Amino acid sequence: MKPSKAVITAAGPGQQQVPLQTLIDRDGEPCSALAVQLSELAGAGVEAVAVVIGREMDESLYRSAAGESGLNLSFIPQPAGRRGFGHAILAASDFVGEESFLLMVGDHIYVSDDPARSCAAQLSELAAEEDCLISAVQATHESQLRQFGAIGGRPAAGRAGCYEVTTVREKPTPTLAEQELMVAGQRVAHYLCFFGLHVLTPELMAELRRQSERLGKDEPLGLSPALDASVQRGKYLAAQLQGKRFNLEQRYGLLKAQVAIGLSGGHRDELLTEIVELLAALRP
Repeated sequence: MKPSKAVITAAGPGQQQVPLQTLIDRDGEPCSALAVQLSELAGAGVEAVAVVIGREMDESLYRSAAGESGLNLSFIPQPAGRRGFGHAILAASDFVGEESFLLMVGDHIYVSDDPARSCAAQLSELAAEEDCLISAVQATHESQLRQFGAIGGRPAAGRAGCYEVTTVREKPTPTLAEQELMVAGQRVAHYLCFFGLHVLTPELMAELRRQSERLGKDEPLGLSPALDASVQRGKYLAAQLQGKRFNLEQRYGLLKAQVAIGLSGGHRDELLTEIVELLAALRP
């Protein structure tokens, strides 16, 4: 069964304003990054979405940015004592209950290579077929490892682009990645790093709670350690989707995402012509 609920985390430092930024969608209309994300989730069959925001943020700003999504939308302030990504996910515990759900990070935009299926839809369909914890991954050069969690594993039999996860490490060094995260079939100096989309299970949420209880009061709670512990508790897959992620917090991340969205839409030829003209004008 496809997940009917999703959680977007947007409470981290530097992340809170990202969903409010303006983009031009595939139809040439201005909208917020949050509206783009919600549209993707709606296309994946999601019916209800919770956005975890900073306690100091004005919920009305997010509601305005969301537009008319057609989704059952709620906003959850992250509890006091903000303690990392895992803590933000746990803030949505009551919302997700005992269901598996899609998790989307609030500072990423996704552009699918398949016009008929968004990246979220691809992951949701796979999760429904496999009925397990699953993370989307993207081959990433070792120079960017400091920005992402990464997995080690082996190709899953009979399913191209899927991997049985054996190890998860958060922002590993290239040396550690070479020792623990090599995956057959990847290019030299490339590793499978998180895409920013996961389907998380009730068992994973239980593991997050266990780890939260063991940590000291001010220690951050990450998602990667809980995912790594889940390797021993049941089937955990990673999947390369037909699409690309764009981190809006990176330098020129918003620009790269905007160009990719534009090139995937109906004004592709117009945009390509203007880009070529711009590049020609910049030649020395």
